[in-house]
Amino acid sequence: MQPWAAALFKASGDNYRNNTDGINCLPPGPKTSMSVGPPVKIVQTPGLVILLYEYQNLYRQVFTDGRDLPKDPNPTWMGYSVGRWEGDTLVITTAGFNDRTSLDLGGHPHSESLRITERLRRRDAGHIDMQVTVDDPKAYNRSWSLKVDLDLLADD
Repeated sequence: MQPWAAALFKASGDNYRNNTDGINCLPPGPKTSMSVGPPVKIVQTPGLVILLYEYQNLYRQVFTDGRDLPKDPNPTWMGYSVGRWEGDTLVITTAGFNDRTSLDLGGHPHSESLRITERLRRRDAGHIDMQVTVDDPKAYNRSWSLKVDLDLLADD
């Protein structure tokens, strides 16, 4: 972590995370990909994938019509997402987050330079393998990736 991010993380922990988005019932931002996403319904249409989250009735639009991310986005809670297919893998890039959320339930901060890349591949009829890569050079010294397994909740 960059020193300012480490100090903010420590201060938040010292305050029992009372200032985090979850405690204040605010949208979770990038955590939807990593820790509070499921259950999620994925709706695929030509040119658009929609993720409908049960948590706080949130949704994300992933434009798959070839557009680029906005060059200078007005930062939002959930960011702006574009996607493309690489074979059988949907690659989603999201940027344009505001800095009022955290990366996880532990309260790790991020800056408005945050960019998240999600790679979703359907392993079989009941499972999606997702790899999430977090890149925020203003808050962290290097990017990192983690794996998230999504399981089908039949009839739910």
